[in-house]
Amino acid sequence: MEEWRRILAESVVTPKDLAAHLGINPREIEAVVGDYPMRITPTVLATIKERGDAIWKQVVPDPAEMEDVDAEDDPLEEDLMSPVPHLVHRYPDRVLLMVTNQCPIYCRFCTRKRLVGKPGFLKKGELEQAIAYLKEHTEVRDVILSGGDPLLLPDHLLERIFKALRTIPHLELIRIGSRVPGSLPQRITPKLCEIVKQYHPIYMNLHFNHPDELTLEVKAACGMLADAGVPLGAQTVLLKGVNDDPEVMKRLVHQLLLARVKPYYLYQADLTKGTNHFRTTVETGMDIIRALQGHTSGMAVPHFVIDAPGGGGKIPILPPDYLMHLDEDGAVLKNYENKTFHYPQPSLAPSLSPVGRGEGEGHSRELPMVAAQHSLSACGNGGLDDL
Repeated sequence: MEEWRRILAESVVTPKDLAAHLGINPREIEAVVGDYPMRITPTVLATIKERGDAIWKQVVPDPAEMEDVDAEDDPLEEDLMSPVPHLVHRYPDRVLLMVTNQCPIYCRFCTRKRLVGKPGFLKKGELEQAIAYLKEHTEVRDVILSGGDPLLLPDHLLERIFKALRTIPHLELIRIGSRVPGSLPQRITPKLCEIVKQYHPIYMNLHFNHPDELTLEVKAACGMLADAGVPLGAQTVLLKGVNDDPEVMKRLVHQLLLARVKPYYLYQADLTKGTNHFRTTVETGMDIIRALQGHTSGMAVPHFVIDAPGGGGKIPILPPDYLMHLDEDGAVLKNYENKTFHYPQPSLAPSLSPVGRGEGEGHSRELPMVAAQHSLSACGNGGLDDL
């Protein structure tokens, strides 16, 4: 048995096992686990520091999951947008292909609580159906492998999917959504990396919600994927009591960059049945973006999005006070220092003024410039592209 499979087999999956490790009353969660499976890998179990901490909340079943009776199982209407089994076609040029229902851990806030934990993976005939659909739809240039977690498939099945997808001439990109590197880093093996390298361009969006998840072992797994030429992004869900704090989020995005993972999406929690106790207000997410924008590297700031109920897709959300006013004369903007600036529209602005208005200063302030004003017209951006 491969090492990663042996470690996965040691995961906590029953209330009795969980009681032995964390001292909880197993009867409190038996009904929850009956409806929504549990799996906690040894890697994740080792990062739990105390009862109710950020890691505990993400993986330990909670009776509150059974109280959310009025919510929908599929609020994003993925099932209604599935023309063939396991494939969701919501956006014009890309599709989602769910290749397994198995995950290394079962997140208590999962948007696919209705599916994950069931046995099996994408069967050969189902893969052929999906490939036939993609060949007919030449507008599709990008496929996202999801589930469940695609990296839980054995190497030969994962390669079978890669090989089949690469028979489609118009398919440019393969993306993988995975929580494996952060919860089962032993799965990232040299053999897996060699397989991935044969089918580039392959991108991966990894799921991380809290800085404590980025252990040295996890960072090493991310590094192996990056060294194999895989661009890595991070998808984070905004969760009450886990990461709904600007300082926690700043530590997370900094640790992600150290692991060579680019913060990509910050999701407002979905309206999935059994997950309502994790939801924050939308204002909480906007406050976090304010706390990051301008106060840390731009590449550390994710896109804050709401995946709209009813299948509307991801909608980006920005604090409304960044763009204070817009008309034919120009835009009035507010920066991270809470100062306002005017950007003129081109038809009324033959030249760009280097002067901004600082709110409350009572005088104009000259913005820092890379090149002298007189050299801008002669040198294009005056070296600004070098920043």
